[in-house]
Formats: sequence, C-alpha cells, structure tokens
Amino acid sequence: MRKVIHKFEIEHLQVLDENGNVDKKEMPKLSNKQIKELYETMILVRAFDEKSLLMQRQGRIGSYLQVKGQEASQVGSVYALKDKDWIFPMYRSSGALIARKQPISVLYQYWGGDERGLISPKNVNNFPMAIPVGTQTAHASGAAWAEVIKGTKNVSMVFMGDGATSKSEFHTGLNFAGVYNAPCVFVCENNQFAISTPREKQTHAKTIAKKAIAYWIKGIQVDGNDIFAVYAAASEAVNNARKGNGPTLIECMTFRMADHSTSDDAKKYRKDSLVKSWEKKDPVLRLEKYMKKIGLLTDAYKKKVFDDAKKKVEAGVEKFEKTPAPKKDDIFTFMFKDMPLQLKNQYEAFKRGE
Repeated sequence: MRKVIHKFEIEHLQVLDENGNVDKKEMPKLSNKQIKELYETMILVRAFDEKSLLMQRQGRIGSYLQVKGQEASQVGSVYALKDKDWIFPMYRSSGALIARKQPISVLYQYWGGDERGLISPKNVNNFPMAIPVGTQTAHASGAAWAEVIKGTKNVSMVFMGDGATSKSEFHTGLNFAGVYNAPCVFVCENNQFAISTPREKQTHAKTIAKKAIAYWIKGIQVDGNDIFAVYAAASEAVNNARKGNGPTLIECMTFRMADHSTSDDAKKYRKDSLVKSWEKKDPVLRLEKYMKKIGLLTDAYKKKVFDDAKKKVEAGVEKFEKTPAPKKDDIFTFMFKDMPLQLKNQYEAFKRGE
C-alpha cells in the first residue's frame, strides 16, 4: 500500500512587473519616503559598482566582483532588518553592506587589500565577506542559534549564490537551522551562473527554493529584480524568525549583468541575447517606471539622486586613498583580543627583527 505522507508547494512572488505595474494585493506597506530610500540606495550601490570597476582597471584596488543587476535582491533583503540583526555577506555583497551603513571608504579598503576593510560600523552587526563559496551559511546558522541562547530576538541573514547551494556548507547551515529552529534567513541570489556554470548544469532541481523542503523549513522563490517582492518576502521571513517560527530560504531570481569578476570574460560562456533579455528586467529601471507612474520620480529628483551618489562615492574614494597604510604590527595585533602565547612569541621575535 502506498499513501501520500506530505505534499509541498513552492510559491513564486512578483509584485512589480517589468513595466512598472504593481500587484496591489501583494504590495508591501511602504511610504513614499521609504520607496525613495530604496531607490537612492540602489543608485548609490550602482554608482559604487561602476566606480569600483574603473578603479580596478586603473590599478587602484585589487580584484572586484560587481553587483550590477542584483541591487534589488541585496537592498530589498537587508531593508527588512534591524541594526542589531546580523548579515553574513558573500563576495558579491557590496550592495548589501552599503545598505547596512558600511562606509564607502571602508569597502574600498577591503577591495584594496586592507584587512581594516572588514571592520563593521559601530552598533551594526555586519560579518566580514566570505570568499570561500558557501561557508557563510553555516556561520549564519550558528550565530542565529547563539542569539537564541543569549535570549535576544536578533535574526541572522546570509547571502549566497546559486553555486553555493551545491556546497556541503549550504546543507549543513540549512539542516542546523531547521533542527534548532534558528532565526536565520537564507537569501540565495540565483543569478543563473555559478561563475561559468549555468544553473541547469549544477543542479537538477527546478527551483533552489525547493531545497528547503529537505530540511522542513519554508522556501519561497521571488522575482529578484523586483525590490518590492524581495522586501515583502524578506520582511515575512525576518518576522517569522523573530517570533520563533524558524528559518526561511528565499530564492531571488536575478541576473549578473557583469562578468563574474574583474578577471573573468562572461562573453566566453554567455550569449549576448541572454544578457539583453535580462537588461529589460533591470531592477533600477523597473523601479523608476513605477515611481514615474505615481509621481515620485521627476527629472530634477533623479539628477539629484545620481549627483549625490557620485559625490558620496568620490568622497569615499578620497578618504580611502588618504588613509595611511596599515602597520606591519597589525598582522599580529588585529586578530585576537587576547593574543595567544605562540603569537606573542612570534610578535616579540618580529619586533627583535628575527
């Protein structure tokens, strides 16, 4: 005899379509001021992104991984958080960090190879970017459980790409969060390529959100270029986590408009027609269409937003380039609050010139 034990469904959420029309039933409660804040943050992220590419080409920073095309997935997600909540960014999460008050100059320190660029602003819990693929998912689950042990209502949010969902740490993180009902929100930015590997060649799953089912947690797929859908899903997930209702996996369907990194050439593995089809879904242009329809976006306001973003980025560049280089001693003193004995001995030897 066979019988159905459980049935599962995965929802797809879209609020704002490519033409700037919204589904009023699904539209989250956002004031005009908040909508402008989201727009201004996305423009700042894009301005930072464009400047970073130029700086890397000029040899003023090291490698860089662009955010372009994924602004809504990052900005919309973290907008649902409080400062005391944690974010665990991946290497493409500069947008999320900017939205979380990480100074532009400090981000440039990071991309310039200065470890001080990992320091989070005071009173904001931003974990350093993870370079290894997927490791941050386990960190986030552990931090979320630690907040439960401490008796707080703080939530963890972790960012990853579609490629990370094929790594063991991703499954470890989801399994741990599910078992312990940890207040963790997993945000997968499915940009269709794990470096050069298309999604269909690195997983047979029709949706990444479906992977939540294996760990008995909630999973939802959203239009990742729709900032309202991302914010709505993130808000629901964060609120559920804060109330003790467990973790959520959010799959943001988006697209990496640039190369994987400044050492990559995406033209070798992506067709121009695919890129052009996604250009029509640009998250910034989509929001602009909506804002024009409701009278929030004028030519004068748009110009001011772009000008202000450029000024903020240039000010960050100037501060970064005027910052004195770190001291050699920092390699010893930066890591630990209380230096281990072995490191103390090495430090003393270093100071003696040995």
